[in-house]
Amino acid sequence: MGWVILRALLAVLLPLVFVGVSALVFIWMERKVAGRIQDRLGPTRVGGKFGWLQTLADGLKLLQKEDIVPRHADRILFLMAPYIVFLGSFMAYMALPFAEGLVPHELAIGIFYMLAVMSMEVFGVLLAGYSSGSKWSLFGGMREAAQVVSYEVPMAICVVIPLIHAGTLNLYQIARDQAGWFWNWYWFNDPFTFFAGWVYFIVATASCKRAPFDLAEAESELVAGFHTEYSGLRWSFFFMAEYASMFAVSGICTTLFLGGWNGPIPVCDLLGLSSDSLLRPILGCVNFIAKGYFLVFVMMWLRWTLPRLRIDQVMKACLKYFLPLSSALLAGAAVWPAVFPVARTGRIAGLVAGGLTLLFFIWVAKQTPNSIPREREVGYWLES
Repeated sequence: MGWVILRALLAVLLPLVFVGVSALVFIWMERKVAGRIQDRLGPTRVGGKFGWLQTLADGLKLLQKEDIVPRHADRILFLMAPYIVFLGSFMAYMALPFAEGLVPHELAIGIFYMLAVMSMEVFGVLLAGYSSGSKWSLFGGMREAAQVVSYEVPMAICVVIPLIHAGTLNLYQIARDQAGWFWNWYWFNDPFTFFAGWVYFIVATASCKRAPFDLAEAESELVAGFHTEYSGLRWSFFFMAEYASMFAVSGICTTLFLGGWNGPIPVCDLLGLSSDSLLRPILGCVNFIAKGYFLVFVMMWLRWTLPRLRIDQVMKACLKYFLPLSSALLAGAAVWPAVFPVARTGRIAGLVAGGLTLLFFIWVAKQTPNSIPREREVGYWLES
């Protein structure tokens, strides 16, 4: 009985510690990424040698801030909303397989569970917007509800595409089936799954309220959106939930498309490590976290590179483009096994499609004009 309770506590505490530490790392990473991309001198130098002290200082500042409840707010709902938002993001980690033998709770319907609990976040956002007693918060909450609910549809469709080949909803089993070399990843299973991985990542970014899809928090229009009236520790829970959701959707992408904890090269098999070796789950966990962190970095990269879309453009992109595109990819992935019944032939076609897409992106990058030298920037823009 005691061992069961201890296991349950570890299954909860370890993901909670991981979420908290990851939030600190992501805050530091976002500041550094923004500083490098936008050439800001402050974020690239402040806070000690690597900038860690700035993140700790921000955390201490939030802990010391006064927790204010507006006079016209619904006090109970106002106080509950941040924790509901965080709970929806945190509960998704219960079924996320970090490595072989390292999953908090293996579920036969793991992917369905993750999508279901992550959709709870929108209830907390609505409560935060409604209970604040502010029209800006209410507008932000309604925008968030419309955006998240809409983008969950193409995201779920893209999730179904690799499940057709996996034949199971168990994330742990899906990751195990992709063991070996990188061409065993479902991302290279066929051209439709390959493009579904790209579409999933884009709509998952939108579901996390990340720029250029962050109209629910538009500072230029809504001050800060649904969390305008929040301060201190409760304000930080919204951002912890956002960063937790970013890694959660990246973890789903890693598991369904990028081989889970399996690396592009089967290092453990090449080294002859047995299935009972402790090094296997350690290397697998490092590999899984590295993939998830890289995808989060790409989300930050997009935020500080692309301009913000209007709310009508955000909804139009979902309903007019991503929804039909994901449905077409689902239909193609369902027909593909009938055209190429041999799995190896289908994977070769998927690798070819991936290579052609990579060459296309390289060609597009080469067509981009060279950047203007820094000493000519001001004069160039004034002359033009």
